[in-house]
Amino acid sequence: MIIHFDRVTRQFNGYKAVDDVSFDIDQGEIVGLLGHNGAGKTTIMKLLTGYLQPTHGHIFVDGLQVDSDMHAIQSRMGYLPENCPLWPDMSIVEFLLYQASLKGIPKSNLERQVFEVIKKTNLTEKATNAIGTLSKGYRQRVGVANAILNHPKIVILDEPTNGLDPTQTLNMRALIQELAKTSTVILSTHILQEVQAVCDRVIIVRAGKIATDSKLDELDQVTGLRITVDQNEQNMRTLCADLTGVRTIKLKLQHDDQYQYLLDVDTSQASEISRKIIQAGFQLFEITPEQQNLEALFKENYIGQSDNKDEEKDVA
Repeated sequence: MIIHFDRVTRQFNGYKAVDDVSFDIDQGEIVGLLGHNGAGKTTIMKLLTGYLQPTHGHIFVDGLQVDSDMHAIQSRMGYLPENCPLWPDMSIVEFLLYQASLKGIPKSNLERQVFEVIKKTNLTEKATNAIGTLSKGYRQRVGVANAILNHPKIVILDEPTNGLDPTQTLNMRALIQELAKTSTVILSTHILQEVQAVCDRVIIVRAGKIATDSKLDELDQVTGLRITVDQNEQNMRTLCADLTGVRTIKLKLQHDDQYQYLLDVDTSQASEISRKIIQAGFQLFEITPEQQNLEALFKENYIGQSDNKDEEKDVA
């Protein structure tokens, strides 16, 4: 493991922006931090990069502890903030050479590493252009180039596709996947599709807590049956009590005289359950396999709920 969060909490005036968070990240993973604005994603990244210190708990990066070994840890990281600070009057080459010198890259390696990241981020044809003349997509690439100048083990990207057009977004996704060949990548976003497009694993953050932590390929599976009938929960539970293999039943939606339930049961029993429902005189509107995926999980955590929208302001 290269990153270890051990029961980390961060408070601001009594408000817990991050609340007892624990997770591990292994070398080479592409991990998406997914959640609404204000969920706690940015605070987690600021804790990881040393910009903030935990109120409680401990953070370890590559075997080093954040509060005591921060300089060594930061030398292993590359960070692209959401609003990447760039100097518009400088050319790409000038900016990256200056940044490389600030990062302590030896003069003997300076030009080689700068032109290496320019090539890796597909900036060669724009290398002598002033940054102020570039499109948003190219400016994001300059930010990524700066983040990977020191060959970091960990690359942290905060909303890297925010404000990009569809072509620029596809280019950024390809770049992220390229970075993952040599680095662990942590991608923070509130956009579901970005996690689905590039990540191996998702950590859903809600109200400062980890709501879900799972590999994406483990999410795409059938988890039971979705059934809509004209019977209330008590009647449906009585019916299911006589059915073999129904582990749990959960009322999800009710509209007028229609009740939608999720049954944790093998889908091979759909025919038997349908027969029992009809024999009982119930009206059956729907019986379909319940597909568990990232979209369904995200809706389960967020639809009809809200996070504290002041988090970004509080931690800025």
